[in-house]
Amino acid sequence: MPSRNIASGTRIRRAVRADSEFLLRMIAALAAHHGDRSCASRAILERDIFGADACAQVLLAERAGMPVGYALFSIRPRLQQGLRLLDIHHLYVDPDHRGIGVGRHLIAAIVEQARRQYCGRVVVGTLPDNLAAQKIYRGIGFSEMPPGGPRFLLDLPGGNLPDGWI
Repeated sequence: MPSRNIASGTRIRRAVRADSEFLLRMIAALAAHHGDRSCASRAILERDIFGADACAQVLLAERAGMPVGYALFSIRPRLQQGLRLLDIHHLYVDPDHRGIGVGRHLIAAIVEQARRQYCGRVVVGTLPDNLAAQKIYRGIGFSEMPPGGPRFLLDLPGGNLPDGWI
């Protein structure tokens, strides 16, 4: 993706390996904001974002040449619907740069990316009490999705299926 220069002085571009330290700090800040602890590392960034088998992409927002936010997303097929779906997993803006449109510019760049990759939908989730984010998403045209069916989780201890599973 070519970088985008925004009139506000925000530049959106694809993250590269050299951004790893900034990404790790921002991922930790987002986790802390949600009361979590980040387990991200350079090795995980390599595996999931930069490596040959990457499963996600990151767009980085810069102001004055410094990273101030990022968006982590992945694309999933919805074969039964004949479309692809871009799912935003993280959207983070440094607290000192909130309220000036950085997040909106990241979302606009994500929408461009979704169109470029033949996606028919963009989805994002928020915590139920994150009313500010919900207001922003509704204000730029996102609509609330109806609740789906139950989702299930299978932990894979040690990366293997549990003994006796098959």
